[in-house]
Amino acid sequence: MHFIHSRGSLRCLAAPRVEWNCAVSKSPAQKSDLSKLASRRNVLFGLGAAGLVAGCSRSMDFEMPAMGLDNMATGSVRPQISVDKQVTSPNVMYASFADEGYQLPEIPFAKVDPKFRRQIVVDPTGEVSGTIVVKLQERFLYLVQPGGEAIRYGVGIGRDGFLWNGRANIQYGKKWPTWTPPREMIARKPELVKWAGGQPGGLDNPLGARALYIYKDGQDTGYRVHGSPEWWTIGQAMSSGCVRMINQDVIDLYSRVNGKTPIVVG
Repeated sequence: MHFIHSRGSLRCLAAPRVEWNCAVSKSPAQKSDLSKLASRRNVLFGLGAAGLVAGCSRSMDFEMPAMGLDNMATGSVRPQISVDKQVTSPNVMYASFADEGYQLPEIPFAKVDPKFRRQIVVDPTGEVSGTIVVKLQERFLYLVQPGGEAIRYGVGIGRDGFLWNGRANIQYGKKWPTWTPPREMIARKPELVKWAGGQPGGLDNPLGARALYIYKDGQDTGYRVHGSPEWWTIGQAMSSGCVRMINQDVIDLYSRVNGKTPIVVG
């Protein structure tokens, strides 16, 4: 068999046949010459086969990029993240929309640090599915999902001296809740006395579009996870101890929480 190159690839041609006439008597000298010829042909065939293997190897190396194959080792495998229709592009998640008779304004998400936008991540908490976990230092709230994932939201937290932490439960939630400032807050800000009986829900209400009420051992802690019209405070520590969220995010969280929900703040 012979091998020739044709436009960068190898073609195999059949080797000339050697016909042996077994009926013809051959002398010892002729037998020796034929033996040498056969041996030489075997060597040439072996070299040709080696060339074919090398040629094929070079051809495959050349063709792999064209096939779209990646033969580079990454050293790690990134877990596949789920798809959720409510966790999508920010221009969709933070668009203006009507809710319970109120028209939520659009959030200028370009002014919000991307890490504080709603997203699905690998769960870093180790808590059971359905648990809410607030990481105060990171300014993140996680809702743990099945399969080792979590939905992460950016939050604002309380100032120094107004922080609460521990394990408790979300006892219930409310849409467009009434906000009643504590007496201690009214003492610090006398202008709030007009809301001593409660500020009705609305776009200017400090509790925003939704509130989740934190209870520990059956008692109201006075702390809430709630929305806020002040989207620019997300990622900062400037509230009176509650966990505040972008209104569009707290509406999403509220829709996923059913009944009593464990919450860990720390």
